[in-house]
Amino acid sequence: MSSETGQPGGPHVLPVRSVREVSVLTHTRPAQTAGALQALVDAAVTAGVTLRFDRNETDKHGLKARESVVVGALDDDTVDLCIVLGGDGTILRALRRYAGTGVPVFAVNFGDIGFLATIEPDELSGGVRRAFEGDFELLRLPAIVLDGVGGNIKKDERAFNDVAIHRKVGERVAEIAYVLDGEELGSVRCDGLVVATPAGSTGYNLANGGPVMAWGVEGFVVSFIAPHSLTARTLVAAPKDRLTIHNRSREALDVSVDGRPVCEIAPGAMLDARFVDDAGIIAQLPGSSFYRRLREKFGRLAR
Repeated sequence: MSSETGQPGGPHVLPVRSVREVSVLTHTRPAQTAGALQALVDAAVTAGVTLRFDRNETDKHGLKARESVVVGALDDDTVDLCIVLGGDGTILRALRRYAGTGVPVFAVNFGDIGFLATIEPDELSGGVRRAFEGDFELLRLPAIVLDGVGGNIKKDERAFNDVAIHRKVGERVAEIAYVLDGEELGSVRCDGLVVATPAGSTGYNLANGGPVMAWGVEGFVVSFIAPHSLTARTLVAAPKDRLTIHNRSREALDVSVDGRPVCEIAPGAMLDARFVDDAGIIAQLPGSSFYRRLREKFGRLAR
C-alpha cells in the first residue's frame, strides 16, 4: 500500500492507491530506453494497467495501439501515476507537467546521476510491478515560484531544483542585490546567483559551496556564483520569506529554471521569488531515504 513521507512525525499509511491509468515520459534518446519500454509494456499487460503515450512519445518510439497501450493520448491530469524513463531533466519535466494535480512521478534512472529517480534500470522489473500494485511512498516536493520579470516570464514559472541568474557569456561581472522580506542584505559583484530548493541543493548550489539541505527541510538556499567578495555568504531562508533580486548591472542577466533558459532581467529590473510547499510528488519505494540516496548517488561520483 502507498504511504506518505516528509510530514512531521514521519510516514503515515494512506489508503491503497489504485493504479490503472499511467502516463509515460522518456528522455530524448529512444534507443537507450527501448528495452525498458518493452518491459514496461509487458508488465502493464500482466497487471491490467493502461499506459498512455502522448503524440511526442508515440512518434519518438514508433508506437502502435495495442493491449494496455494508448497512443497519441491527450494531456490528462486524472492518471494515477506518471512513469519516467530518463534522468533528472526528464523527471523535472514530469514534475512541472503534473504540478498541483496530485499525480506522483515514479522514475527509472536513465541519466548520469538521477538524484530524483525512484529506481535504477536493473531494478525495473520488480520496481514497476510494485508501482502498479501501489506499493510506494509519496514524497511531496516544494518549488521556487517566480512571479514575474517585467511581464516577460510565464506566470508562476516554478523550479523544483533551482533558479539560476547569471551574466551573459562574454559580458562583464554582474552586480546583484538581494532583498528578503523587504530588507536588502547586500549588493554583490559576481557571475550570478542560485536559488535552490532542498531537492536542488545538491546541484548548482552545492557546486557553489552551498549547503546540502535534507528533503523535508522547509525553506530555500541562496548562493552566489564566483562572488568577487570575501563577505558574500550562502543564506538559508525561511519558507515564508519573499526574495527579490535586483539587477544593478549594465547588461541584462539570463534566468534559467531547472536548467532551462526562461527569460532575462533587464538592467535596473527585478525578479520576485517565493517558496511553495507541496508543489509536486515523487513516488519512492518503501525504505528509501534522503541520506541513503545521497550516499549512493554521490558515492557513485567518487568512484
